[in-house]
Amino acid sequence: MATALHRTATPRTRSRTAAAPALGLALAALATVVWSGSFVTSRALHDSVPPVQHAFWRWVIALAVVAPLGARRAWRQREPIRRHFRYVLLASLLGVAVYNTLVNQAGLTTPAATMGMIMAASPVLMAVFERLGGVRLGARRTTGLLTACAGVVLLVGGGARFGAGDLWMVAACCSFAGYSALLRRRPAELGGTAFLFTTFLVGTVLLLPVQAASLALQGGFSPTPGTVLPLLYVGVASSAVAFFAWNKAIALIGAARAGIVYYLQPVCVALLSWALLGETTTGPQLLCMALILGGVVLGTGSRR
Repeated sequence: MATALHRTATPRTRSRTAAAPALGLALAALATVVWSGSFVTSRALHDSVPPVQHAFWRWVIALAVVAPLGARRAWRQREPIRRHFRYVLLASLLGVAVYNTLVNQAGLTTPAATMGMIMAASPVLMAVFERLGGVRLGARRTTGLLTACAGVVLLVGGGARFGAGDLWMVAACCSFAGYSALLRRRPAELGGTAFLFTTFLVGTVLLLPVQAASLALQGGFSPTPGTVLPLLYVGVASSAVAFFAWNKAIALIGAARAGIVYYLQPVCVALLSWALLGETTTGPQLLCMALILGGVVLGTGSRR
């Protein structure tokens, strides 16, 4: 009887296993597209909202969105959270407090398109971190990663001017790659929603001292539609929605494979810049984007 039950459950298990990569890739793509818009908002708010205050209110809004469901689940899992608090603290520091603050700081001087190009280099670091953790990437995935990376390098080399603000984006790139690789080692006891809420909460608390310093030194900002609406976008879409999608994608397909999808970001930023800002795209840029897209398709495909 036990054998019969096992045979009955096998097709359903195989179906779920087969669907997991497709779902993971879709969630990674969703997060990438949404995050592409956040670079535009960072640039749009560079002269009206100080970088630290931008990050702080982003996570306050995200907390308000996630709290109705996440707070209860975090309370139920308070013991696992306490046991693994050092892991939670590091994830909150890298993915919440540091990463977005650095992006906003870069937005003071760096155009949104350049920010997206530099940030697209983070999948290389994700793959390196995964390889150091013992994960085998395979020839197909490595080839796709290198192809997409070549497209990013040519895109940056042909159209970007490297300046002081870009160094902040390089640091943000390293922070995000570390966070993504860290997600792969998330303890199984920590549920996705509880983990998301806890990292948002801890990251916001970590930002409190620098938020107070920013208010004292720079003053606050005027809450107008031009400042509030972008903050709502980054708080709801780029934080609550995109981080949940990205974390789930990492759990399903790993940081290296999701990182290849992340190469789509400079393409998405270029399209948004064209649609929202009227910026044009040159022929060489289109060629580089074709390399990026080809590398994504090659690197995220099944090895079978």
